[in-house]
Amino acid sequence: MYAVSSRFLKALTGSHRIVTRVDAFYNGALTLADLPISDGSVTVDRGSKIRRSLSLTIPDLSLLPWDATDPLAVYGQTLVVSRGIWFADAPEMVPLGTFRIDEPSADVHEGPITLTGKSSEAAVQDDKFTAPATTRGYGSCVLAITALIRATLPAAVIVNATSDGRDPVCAVATWDANTDRWDAVTQIATSMNAEIFVDALDRFVIVDIPTVDTTPVAWEVADGEGGTLMSAGRQMSRSSVFNRVVVTGENAASGTAPVSGVAYDNDPNSPTRWGGPFGKVTKTYSSSLFTTNGACAAAAGYMLTDAMAPNIQTSLGTIPNPALEAGDCLRVNYAGRKDLFIAQSLTVPLTAEGSFSITLRGGKEDDGG
Repeated sequence: MYAVSSRFLKALTGSHRIVTRVDAFYNGALTLADLPISDGSVTVDRGSKIRRSLSLTIPDLSLLPWDATDPLAVYGQTLVVSRGIWFADAPEMVPLGTFRIDEPSADVHEGPITLTGKSSEAAVQDDKFTAPATTRGYGSCVLAITALIRATLPAAVIVNATSDGRDPVCAVATWDANTDRWDAVTQIATSMNAEIFVDALDRFVIVDIPTVDTTPVAWEVADGEGGTLMSAGRQMSRSSVFNRVVVTGENAASGTAPVSGVAYDNDPNSPTRWGGPFGKVTKTYSSSLFTTNGACAAAAGYMLTDAMAPNIQTSLGTIPNPALEAGDCLRVNYAGRKDLFIAQSLTVPLTAEGSFSITLRGGKEDDGG
C-alpha cells in the first residue's frame, strides 16, 4: 500500500471531501494541468499483463485531439492521475499511475470525450524483439530485467523489493525475433520466485508473490461503528484455482532430456487437496530459464500456494482507499467473521459518485487479532 498519513486513514472512516487530479504530459513536458473530468476510474489488476488501466470522461469538447501534438492525442501523450482527501490545511494526494493515452473518442458535436490508458508495461509489450534476444552476459536476474526494460524505456526505474533483496544468477534463455519483450521480463521474474509490475509511481517493481501467510496486513475493512464497510457481496469461484503445478524447462546440458518439477496440494485437511472432492486441476508453466529438475520443483512449490488460494469476489460498499495496491493483504471484518485476503484487483473511482470494488484471493481466518 502506498504510504499515507494516519489522518488520511482515519478520514476514510468518516465524511470527507475527495480531490482528484489529472495532468497531461507530452515528451516529458506538462501540457495541461488539472484536466477537468466528469467520470473515470483506475483499475489495478494483478492478473493482467498490464497492471493499471485508466478510463476517463472529459466534458470539455474543445480538448478533443485533432493534431498529433494535442494534449490528449495518442502519440506518446501520458496522463498522471492521483486521488486524495482535502484537509483544512492542504490536500493529501495518492498517486494512481501514469498512463499512456490509447483511445480518445467523442461525438464531435455533443461530446463528451472518453479515453482509455495503460501503464508502462504496455510500452515494453509493444516493443517486440527485432532480432533474437538472450540473457547471456547478464550476471543476475535483476540485471537482465533492467536491460530488457531499458532497451525500450531508457529512463525506467527498476526496484527490487523482494523481502530478502534476492538477485539470483540468471540462466541463459533466448527468445526469437518478434516475440513479446514483456513476456521475457515476467519469465525472468518468475524464475526468481517473484512477480513484476508497474506501480503507481511508474516504477517497475519486483516483489515476492503475496500470500496471506507471509504478507503483512495493509488495511482493515470492517463493518459497524468506525468501520469503512457499509455493504458487501460475496461470490466464490473455482476458476483460476489449482491443486497441482507442473513446471518444465530445458536442461543446461546439450542433448539431454527436458527438466521438470511438480507440486501437489497434499494437505489432507485442504478443501482443494489433490484427488479429493475438488478434483484434479493442473496448472502448467514452461520456461527455458529453468535448467534443472530441482529448480523446476522449487518453482512449482512456490507457485502452488498462490494457485490453490480461494478465488473470492467481494464488492465492497465503502469509501475507496486509493492507496491500496493489488497484492496487498486485507483484513475483512464482517458478518461475524475476520478473514485475511490478498487483493487481486480493485477499481478506484475518480469521482465521489463512483463505486469501489475489490476482487479477493486467499481467504483465511485471521486468528492474530
